[in-house]
Amino acid sequence: MFDRILVPVDIGDDPTSAKCLYVAAELARQFGAELHVLTVVPDIGYAVVAQYFPPGAEARIAEDAGEQLSDFVKRHLPSGMTAHEMVAQGPVYDEILSVAETLKADLIVIGAHRPDLRDYLLGPNAARVVRHAGASVFVVRT
Repeated sequence: MFDRILVPVDIGDDPTSAKCLYVAAELARQFGAELHVLTVVPDIGYAVVAQYFPPGAEARIAEDAGEQLSDFVKRHLPSGMTAHEMVAQGPVYDEILSVAETLKADLIVIGAHRPDLRDYLLGPNAARVVRHAGASVFVVRT
């Protein structure tokens, strides 16, 4: 039923991300699907922001995020499983949707906290992914 599963994780939110990875890994195992783990770091490309960072800062941030992602996957991926790790830079929901489309992912497993009033007004990343994804989305509540 599913061939490629994408699980975006926030490496700064270990409990939520670990739960999402576990669910995605179990679904991948059940369906014999490829598992892709993505983390997204902010883009500092705006001139007003970029001027405060040294040259090459974005590349170093992405490299550090990649190392943290690898460590996270090693700690939380069930034994005997493999996953493709990816780091993207930019707005979180845009990058998730872009990577899902590029991979031709047929399932996105994403975490979401219990909604509060500000979520209804602003729309969290998970809600945007659910609304705009071309693939099925499995939302893991934390």
